[in-house]
Amino acid sequence: MREYKVVVLGPGGVGKSALTVQFCHSKFVEKYDPTIEDFYRKEIEVDGEPAYLEILDTAGTEQFASMRDLYIKNGRGFLVIFSLTNWQSFLDIRTVREQILRVKGTDNVPICLVGNKNDASTQRAVSQQDSLNLAQLWNCPYIETSAKTSSNVNEMFTEIVREINSRLKLKKNKRKKSKSSSMLTCCSTS
Repeated sequence: MREYKVVVLGPGGVGKSALTVQFCHSKFVEKYDPTIEDFYRKEIEVDGEPAYLEILDTAGTEQFASMRDLYIKNGRGFLVIFSLTNWQSFLDIRTVREQILRVKGTDNVPICLVGNKNDASTQRAVSQQDSLNLAQLWNCPYIETSAKTSSNVNEMFTEIVREINSRLKLKKNKRKKSKSSSMLTCCSTS
């Protein structure tokens, strides 16, 4: 069974922990309690294959920002969460993505953009079109969720597993191509 290290990132108060607890324990955490770091494990099936997820729920507050580099370094896939009811959180996630790319040293990183709190439609501050535009710019999937109603919570974790698999497949194919082309150049005769 393949293991997936998934890191949940985003500003404080956007529902990172609520989404993770909803996914792992099927319950909604009503009270906001800022996270320093929580670790969860869950086995799921994605496209007929078993997947073992190791999920790191991270702090969104700036006082723990220095720990993020380590989380990112060890992560394989990243759920970047913002609140659909908070425009500033939508702006702040750009910094989160930049940090991921900087630490990973590449822009080919499995990321899924997640707009949380889609149950609070009357308080919506970020349009679906703005979110889709950002996902297109980042070349990643976008999902709207609600930890409260459990809407698309399982789907966001399924999607990040698919992203990780897709990027791994691309990497393998590139390696195979470069190996076969280097064999051609090394073994050709004039």
